[in-house]
Amino acid sequence: MSAVQTTSPTPDGTRRRGPLTEVFFSLLRSRTFLVGFAIVLFWVACALFGEHFAPYDPLADDIINALAPPSSEHWFGTDQIGRDVFSRVIVGSRDILTVAPLATLLATVAGTALGLITGYFRGLVDDVVSRILEAFMAIPVVIVALLAIVALGTSKTTVIIVIGLSFAPIIARTVRSAVLAERELDYVAAAQLRHESALHTMFVEILPNVIPPILVETTVRLGYAIFAVATLSFMGFGIQPPSPDWGLSISNNYGMIGGGFWWTVLFDALAIASLVIGVNLAADGIHGALND
Repeated sequence: MSAVQTTSPTPDGTRRRGPLTEVFFSLLRSRTFLVGFAIVLFWVACALFGEHFAPYDPLADDIINALAPPSSEHWFGTDQIGRDVFSRVIVGSRDILTVAPLATLLATVAGTALGLITGYFRGLVDDVVSRILEAFMAIPVVIVALLAIVALGTSKTTVIIVIGLSFAPIIARTVRSAVLAERELDYVAAAQLRHESALHTMFVEILPNVIPPILVETTVRLGYAIFAVATLSFMGFGIQPPSPDWGLSISNNYGMIGGGFWWTVLFDALAIASLVIGVNLAADGIHGALND
């Protein structure tokens, strides 16, 4: 039986808080987590409902008002074809908060499976798979993106696959280390004595006990995934026009900075930075709660 338990009895026969409940209440007491969670929640709300409170259509151009500075009418100014920057920043969170979490989820699932396999079987399986993963980690994300675009074409799905497969080896390495420690514990030996299958031992016995490092690694990778999505969009490999995606908007307008039109880029850059900071604060809070 797995070593994880959610509650434990006290001497008087009542039930006290289990580890998962303690983590939850620790998160509620963590200012770092709450601030990060609030920032992320704000952008999630913008992604889901942004079109309902954005003052203008983020895709509608207005050449007459092109490159208007921030004002009471256009809070963040307008871009080079007159689109309202504030509306585009609000709605632009949708694509990045769709692609980055899906890519992180793919990386977590693939990385966890590989980490369980290499950590449990060790030996030749560990050596072969680990060398392949290390070789894959040595290839920059941009190179992987170029190869994937040639094979699959430019799309959100391509970006998800590229980032997911690029981050999977990193998560696999973390999971492998945790599995190597768990594999030596008595509950794993008991499962083997019961002649449980390797799949059962890995995914039913060991996996629940390595969830904490997986959870921390996933939240950290999400922050990196946001940067990766923005970078690929900026370079033209990611999300494509007419999306108001932040990275794409910076790519389309960064040439305006030299002319003094800083607002066409600044607010998109601040949006990316704030979302990454929010995710990292939440990750720090989760890591602290799990280590209390």
